[in-house]
Amino acid sequence: MRHSTHLRIGPVGFRVGSDWRAPVAALEDLYRDYPVPQDGIPDFNVRLFAARFWRRWLRPSVQIGGDFVIPDAAPLPLAQGLLAAEMAMNLQMALGQRRYLLLHASAVERDGKALLMTGESGAGKSTLAALLMARGWRLLGDEFALLDPATGMIHGFPRLISLKDEAIGVMEREARGARWGPLLEGTPKGTIRHLVPDARSVAAMEQPAAPALLLFPSFGFEAAEREVFPSECFVRLTQASTNYVTLGEAGFDALTGLVRGVAARAIDYPDTRTAIATVERLWSELA
Repeated sequence: MRHSTHLRIGPVGFRVGSDWRAPVAALEDLYRDYPVPQDGIPDFNVRLFAARFWRRWLRPSVQIGGDFVIPDAAPLPLAQGLLAAEMAMNLQMALGQRRYLLLHASAVERDGKALLMTGESGAGKSTLAALLMARGWRLLGDEFALLDPATGMIHGFPRLISLKDEAIGVMEREARGARWGPLLEGTPKGTIRHLVPDARSVAAMEQPAAPALLLFPSFGFEAAEREVFPSECFVRLTQASTNYVTLGEAGFDALTGLVRGVAARAIDYPDTRTAIATVERLWSELA
């Protein structure tokens, strides 16, 4: 393609090609401190292209493609090219990753141990991960947590943190001096802005962590918590994994080991201050 860049996030390398310079330039700026794929060979190829030749110039719209595709996926306007690139990398991971069990979860690390947070969209897991990072935790990942079936460890995949709507303002106040992507309004997910992980998270992204606590957060409710037993954990995590079925027995064994070995809690919270206090308390008690 006319424009391209290479980057490696944790153990996964990407080549991103584009019909336009702008999305590639945005990636190169925001991921400038990230390495390139080992031996120069990416694990996945991403394509950002115009479905029709004239769409490069007239009302340009970005179609998402790569090694794995979803037929008839709706294009995004060129102004949202960065979002298209991030979504395309998500797609390659979701459909093509075979080495790690993928959990749709945020993950942070402290003292070599990992905290996993998973839940439905809007539960606040990305915001909580960003807030914890601003308080000294190391970000392991926002969109995906990578569980190694061979070792049971969580590997770092510290992509840009995708924050939406009110969460953007929260983090702009909390993470002064942080690096940000452009404000993207009118996206299919509302207003989005990408927060660049801090230097420590990027520098240490090759260091895995042992899972120590699993949380299922829910935002917008009175403060409450309850224990989540392994059977419920297992079901909820199979629903939160994009490749559990594909991995077969290895995925089953990895997930069984996780839910049997890690404490789990469901927490409801009305605001981020309550959530952070609850996380810190549970971490000190259970991790």
